[in-house]
Amino acid sequence: MSFLKYGITDLHLHLDGSLSPETVLDLAKLQSIELPADTREGLYSYLTAPAGCEDLNDYLKCFELPLQILQTGEALSISAYRLTEELADRGIRYAEIRYAPQLHTRTGLRQADSVLSVLEGVKKAVKMADKKGKNIRVQIILCCMRGIGNTEANLETVYIAEKYLGRGVAALDLAGAEGVFPTSDYEEIFRLAGELKIPFTIHAGEAAGPESIWKALEFGASRIGHGVRASEDRELVEELRRRRIPLEMCPVSNQQTKTVKDFSKYPLKSYLERGLMVTVNSDNMTVSDTWAGAGYEFLRRQCGLTREEAERLSLNGVEAAFLSENEKAALRKSILAEIR
Repeated sequence: MSFLKYGITDLHLHLDGSLSPETVLDLAKLQSIELPADTREGLYSYLTAPAGCEDLNDYLKCFELPLQILQTGEALSISAYRLTEELADRGIRYAEIRYAPQLHTRTGLRQADSVLSVLEGVKKAVKMADKKGKNIRVQIILCCMRGIGNTEANLETVYIAEKYLGRGVAALDLAGAEGVFPTSDYEEIFRLAGELKIPFTIHAGEAAGPESIWKALEFGASRIGHGVRASEDRELVEELRRRRIPLEMCPVSNQQTKTVKDFSKYPLKSYLERGLMVTVNSDNMTVSDTWAGAGYEFLRRQCGLTREEAERLSLNGVEAAFLSENEKAALRKSILAEIR
């Protein structure tokens, strides 16, 4: 069996970073938006991280073009539909697609309406996949954003997440330039999320060190987005193991953003050996030119991932999902039937 087959959950997947060039072309035409190139090949360099990507901030530049064309409800619905359709075609059985509603209000769209549009696109694609015999479940995660002067927008995102929690929305997140805007600045946002009983994950330990992860845990994060740099703090690694905090690792993008300078020291396998709840995810299918299954193959080539380890990672993806225990049991049974 191909290692690609193990990638049948994806818990860390950004909508704006996963638009295919074809979708960008179609949405631009629909809105009469002029693009820097008018072919799939021409758009590639604008949507995909360069081979010489310097760091996370350089990587994030690839999001500007997708954001330009995702400022209407129709564009968001279409993009969510097509991404869900692609996931189903690739054999993904469960995914959590995340995006930041506040980044799609440039032309007057309200955050709440953007969420409804994304949910509509996902729902239609899931229904179509079911008709084709491709079983997939998709939920969305709403991202608050690191930055200056957006506290009100972040609080609005939290309240929207509360409204639609369990109705297609699974959780909250904090995304953006972690190295510039520290996690510690966002206590108010996640104190509110805790009071409203909204589960959340936080991007931490990617561009910043262990202190960022400690702060996310202090806030009450259910999972950690990336968590690569936890390896710099033995006490933190033990805390993550003891509390069974899932790490949403994204090996391809982690290599591109230079999260570790020497990828031979990428800690995923050592985390597994120490009993941490590690998962493998795509992060951004277009920006990183990958998908969840390709992440397993990448780890096989780069880190010597074994089939036993791949199976454990796949099942970790089920355990870490924002699902009820009954839903996890059904998903686990389905996945075991495919990978064994």
